[in-house]
Amino acid sequence: MALTNEEPDNSSAGTDETVNLWQSILNDVQKHGNPKLNPNKQIVVLGNNESGKTTMVAKLQGIDNSSKGSGLEYAYINVRDDYRDDHTRLSVWVLDGDPSHVDLLKFALNEENFQDTLVILTVSMSTPWGILEQLQHWSSVLADHLDKLKLDIDVRRNRRHLMVKKWQEYIEPGDELEPASPMKRSSRNLGDEDNEDVDLSTLSEGTLTSNLGLDIVVVVTKTDYIQTLEKEHDYRDEHLDFMQQWIRRFCLQHGAALFYTSAKEDKNCDLLYKYLTHRIYGFPFQTPALVVEKDAVFIPAGWENMKKISILHENMHSCKPDDYYRDVIVQPTTRKTVNRESELVAEDEQVFLALLQQHSFGGASPASNRLSDGPMRSPIAGIQASPRKLDGSKVVNSPGGEGVLANFFNSLLHKKTGSPNTSLVNKTGSESLTDKALMRSDAQAELDKLARKKLAPPSAGSTPNTSSVDFDASDC
Repeated sequence: MALTNEEPDNSSAGTDETVNLWQSILNDVQKHGNPKLNPNKQIVVLGNNESGKTTMVAKLQGIDNSSKGSGLEYAYINVRDDYRDDHTRLSVWVLDGDPSHVDLLKFALNEENFQDTLVILTVSMSTPWGILEQLQHWSSVLADHLDKLKLDIDVRRNRRHLMVKKWQEYIEPGDELEPASPMKRSSRNLGDEDNEDVDLSTLSEGTLTSNLGLDIVVVVTKTDYIQTLEKEHDYRDEHLDFMQQWIRRFCLQHGAALFYTSAKEDKNCDLLYKYLTHRIYGFPFQTPALVVEKDAVFIPAGWENMKKISILHENMHSCKPDDYYRDVIVQPTTRKTVNRESELVAEDEQVFLALLQQHSFGGASPASNRLSDGPMRSPIAGIQASPRKLDGSKVVNSPGGEGVLANFFNSLLHKKTGSPNTSLVNKTGSESLTDKALMRSDAQAELDKLARKKLAPPSAGSTPNTSSVDFDASDC
């Protein structure tokens, strides 16, 4: 038997291995390559009025001037990826805080863009007593809106699972290891995206109990106002820690990240932009959680748990962590001060003259009785009324001697105010001393005459006239 040394033909096997190798490389490039930036991504901003929504969006756009609108506003942020040499526009929808505009949310968030949407909930440190209530309100508005959408059940379930996976796959910067390394921590990464058999239901206490299937970022604006709260409202560190632990518990329940920002002092504004592009487009992000500065807190989604939140409880002495929020963070009672000038009401000139005349004679006179029809009012203290000047030359003698009384009253006014009557001043402006002497003597004579007639008994058969007293004009 002849022995032949023949080698097997392995050319076909080598070809198959080469094809499989190239196919796997192509598949890996398609999955983990550098695709173009998705132009359909968008952000929806919700929050009360005056919560800093417009200013925050302006900071993300890189502009200083921001114009506030109403209803549903649209803006965009230019996003550029130098590594991929690509750029796109990130759409931003800002909903007015007026409850009557909630229905406009359907134009910003619908069935088509549900999976491409990130939601920002804004609250302001200028009204810390309403922070938790506002967060709960807008999350409820968002949940009700999603329930009204005609979303496929599988789509919502897959989005919820994706939120859980992102939370559990969070890796703190500095803890990263090469994917091929056998030392790669499995506690942070429970499986690849293609593995559908991974159990995503194991979460820590209070985590993602309100999973809406959306990326959510809570932004607390105007943190520079903390200084005002400490100076004017006596806020202490325990008050700030009490607020922070409630906000962080809310974020833990919704799987949200947390930012404390200040546009005035430019705190965390750039960091917020980098984190948003990281969550939306997958840009690299290497900033760890920041919990030291009370006005620049940053907590990424996936880092939080109740054990870390409980560290804040150590600083609470006058309150407990589970106390009702508004019982500890009380809204101050502000009273609006209206500066009103006190209205000065001048006494009626006739009443004033009657009172002055009564004071001059030491009793009531007939003329004063006719001038005041009702109870007398005392002149207001500090107000000098300007009585109407009487011209003695135009006064006609009437029963009761009212003309002489008018002349006498005119002389008193002239003596007090120093404003001479035109009838008692000559053409050259010099006062006539003779006229003054005559007028005083006439007044005194009239007073004596009135006194004598009042003391004289009425004659028999005659009826006394109490309304007027006759006198002879020649006596004047």
